[in-house]
Order: sequence, then C-alpha cells, then structure tokens
Amino acid sequence: MVNLIWLGMIVLSFIAAAATGRMDELTKAAFDGAQTGVTVCFGLISVLVFWMGLMRIAEDAGLLGKLAALLGPAVRRLFPDVPKDHPAIGYIMSNMSANLLGLGNAATPMGIKAMQELQKLNPDPRTATPAMCTLLAINTSSITLVPTTLIAIRMNFGSANPAEIVGTTIAATAIATGAALLADRWYRSRALRPPHRSDPPAGLPRTTRAGRSRRPAEEPLPPAAGGSGRPPHAEGG
Repeated sequence: MVNLIWLGMIVLSFIAAAATGRMDELTKAAFDGAQTGVTVCFGLISVLVFWMGLMRIAEDAGLLGKLAALLGPAVRRLFPDVPKDHPAIGYIMSNMSANLLGLGNAATPMGIKAMQELQKLNPDPRTATPAMCTLLAINTSSITLVPTTLIAIRMNFGSANPAEIVGTTIAATAIATGAALLADRWYRSRALRPPHRSDPPAGLPRTTRAGRSRRPAEEPLPPAAGGSGRPPHAEGG
C-alpha cells in the first residue's frame, strides 16, 4: 500500500508539472532532494558508527549486561507469559537497551529476533500474541535517554545546540511509553475477562423473578389435608 501511495504521488507530480509547464523545476527539485538525502545519510553514518562503536565497547566491558540485568525484573513483569529463560527475553532486553541509547537502527535487528522467538510460542501464527503486542508498543514508544539520531540530524543542519532536545525527548518518550503500557494493560485485562452472558444456556428455560414467585396457571392446586382433592364447592350437594 505504501509503495502504491508513493507511486501515485510521483505520477501525479509529473502530470501536474507537465500540465503547468514546470518540468524544469520538477527535475531540479528531484536532483536537489537526492543530493540532500546523500549528504544527510553520510552525516548520520558517521554519528551512528561512533555511537555503535561505543555500544560495542560497552558490551565488551559488561555495561550492557548490567543494564539488561537491571531491566530484567521489569521485562519479566511486562511479559509474564514468556518463560524466564526463553531466548526472546534476551533479545527484548537488548532491544530496550539500544532504544534507551537512541540507537534505533541497532535496536531493529534485536526487535526482529525477539519477534521471531515470540512467534515460536504463538499457538496461532496468524494472530499476534499479547507478548508480541507489548513488544511492539514498547519498541515504538521506548524511553530514549540519548536521542542519538536526532542529535546527528540537527548537527548536519547546522544547529547551534544539537543536544538541547535531550530533556524534552526524555519527557516526551516517557509519556508515550506510559500511555502505551496503560493501553497494553487495558487490552490484556479485556482479553482475560470472561465473556458476559445475559441469556441462559441453550436448552434451559428463561426464568424471571416474577416467574419464580408466581405459580403457573396450568398447575393444579394441591389437595387440602384429609380431602379428596375436589374443589370446595363440590363437597356439599
């Protein structure tokens, strides 16, 4: 669908430019955009390589392992239906650690591996499990302590203080993560709630309070004590 949308935008742009006689401007804008994209990509590569190198050093030094250990209790509470020693837990903690450092590109492979491991626990491969939905919500709205990618983009465009967004980024991602977790817990509670049935099971008559307190009209009256069971007006001739 996304490919069709982009194709439609490109075709409509060419049609509009041809109809208005502005093909030269369209060609210039296309080349300028390509040049800007390449420039930004080179700037991002340098910053991402630097931060991913630091992350590798931190991994070899055991810092990421300690961070994963700190995240362990929270991960087990967020994913109670995943076994404690399952490989998905390790990938989830690596994904969350990379997102905390703002390394979205480094977090993506770990998130994909975590989804693949969670799929092995899925009884219905056509439907996402609650754990998979929780991982998607956390990965999309993860708290970011160091917005590395955004800082790199601001540096490439000549920002005077590229790191001034750190505080607002932490606040915004914390609010987004809190909202995502609240929505996830709410949907989980709905999934675990037993269905409400207002109708009686099939084969059983519907009873009401009035029906329980009132005797059916076709039921005969009980015989009086010592009587023959006939109505009172039939006793004396």
